[in-house]
Amino acid sequence: MEIIHGILSNAHRQAARVALSFDFPFYGHYLRQIIIATGGFIYMGEITHRMLTATQYVAPLMANFDPSFTKNSTVRYSDNGNLFVVQWDKVRLKDREAAGPFTFQAALHKNGTIVFNYKDIPLPVEEINSTEHPLKVGLSDAFMGHLPTSLLSEAKRRTIYEYHRVAIDTTKIVSGSAFEFTPLPTCLQHTSCDLCLTSNLTSSCGWCNTLQRCSDGIDRHRQEWLDYNCPEEAKGMCEDYNTVLPEQQSSFLSDIQTSPPNNGMTENTAIIAGVVAALVLLVALTLLAVYYINTHPTVAPPFYLMQRRTNNYWPSMKFRNQGCHSSYAEVELGGHEKEGFIEAEHCC
Repeated sequence: MEIIHGILSNAHRQAARVALSFDFPFYGHYLRQIIIATGGFIYMGEITHRMLTATQYVAPLMANFDPSFTKNSTVRYSDNGNLFVVQWDKVRLKDREAAGPFTFQAALHKNGTIVFNYKDIPLPVEEINSTEHPLKVGLSDAFMGHLPTSLLSEAKRRTIYEYHRVAIDTTKIVSGSAFEFTPLPTCLQHTSCDLCLTSNLTSSCGWCNTLQRCSDGIDRHRQEWLDYNCPEEAKGMCEDYNTVLPEQQSSFLSDIQTSPPNNGMTENTAIIAGVVAALVLLVALTLLAVYYINTHPTVAPPFYLMQRRTNNYWPSMKFRNQGCHSSYAEVELGGHEKEGFIEAEHCC
């Protein structure tokens, strides 16, 4: 059944959360709800803020559309359990209404495939003004890092880092055109150490036994990956995590109990004391390392090297609520706004 969203169909620069009837895989992360925006895109992030146009989007045609201009302009969606479709129907550009109505769709398939369909594109997309609103076509995802606000403060600032983007050549977008995106396998889909390290479908995957997660360290869980020292733990092999079976433990205990008493008690006591001291030292060093990573996440070796592959490999995105032309307000059923909370220095 197709649903016309009453609020979005009569608003400008508004966004509304919609629940999906299935888990949609986006960059390996399963989503059960998304946010539809009047500006021709879907926000796929879990953390909402005013600058939804920055990253974590599915954008068939992100532009300054104003569905409130005419009653014929609507934002509608449908969900049949296997396919979720959003359609921006007969929407017009703000302050360029005479250019004509745009009609296009974004279709999210249960298997992760994404399709952009364009029914009516009345003017070349490259001629759309991007001064008052970003103009983007494609996909994007990002992770959030927690950075200390100062060396003397325990407070942390959340900063979004875009780790992947797909941009479509806007000159290819014309009436009757379509684009299909097929998802690639990700490390996150592997649920065991053996699959994580031996699968031919993925590469550069590492297993973090503490989190019971397979990852290459570049996904939405990156901060947690660093917090639990997973980059170091992922260097190990599956054999390192194999536990002793109960039968083996019983046999071992039985051997100990039936062994004759040893007269060299002084020597054994010294060995045990040495092992205990070594374990205490190891635990102390591990806690120190975890503390350092938590307080200095951006200087962890993997993060440091990746950030410097190119100047803009992971562009930092910081948002401010005031003074941004392309800011969005999320609406609830009652039409109330939700305030953004991510600190920022610039808009785009």
